[in-house]
Amino acid sequence: MEVKRAGDIMIPLDKYPHIPYWFTMRQALAEMEHTEFDIGGRKSLPRVVLIFDEEYNLLGIVRRRDILRGIEPEFLAKLMGGGGKKKLLGKKDDSAGPEKITDSIKKSVERPVSDVMMRLESAVDIDDNIMDVASKIVDNNVSLIPVLKDGEVVGVVRTVELIHEIARAALDE
Repeated sequence: MEVKRAGDIMIPLDKYPHIPYWFTMRQALAEMEHTEFDIGGRKSLPRVVLIFDEEYNLLGIVRRRDILRGIEPEFLAKLMGGGGKKKLLGKKDDSAGPEKITDSIKKSVERPVSDVMMRLESAVDIDDNIMDVASKIVDNNVSLIPVLKDGEVVGVVRTVELIHEIARAALDE
């Protein structure tokens, strides 16, 4: 069986959601909601949006959990401070009604995505083999890694595609 390279299993940049750092979390959410991949006949949704600067240099990523952290309502954050989570369990909090939560979400998602993005410290080359890719993903504790060709981002490898290729090799499929 031929050893796959990062370029063989990557999702090309033009197919992967990416936005500039000054876009809002609302715009990042829209990218996540409106992007779907068809990888080898299997449907998949992005869990991450890539964040670029003005010169199209990759700055980082914003994950679903980063957005969730970024929209945490201010009143809830204050309530949670000092053991507030335990206080909320099993109790109804009338101060967190549906209108207040909805208003807080709408306000929070207008913040720039750069406020909540995670900087990326590593990338792989388009010709790196899948074990080198796996090593960098594990070492950096990320679920995807940018793929570079001549120093420019050309795509990403996600753990889902990486695991699929490793399973194929391990199971001789």
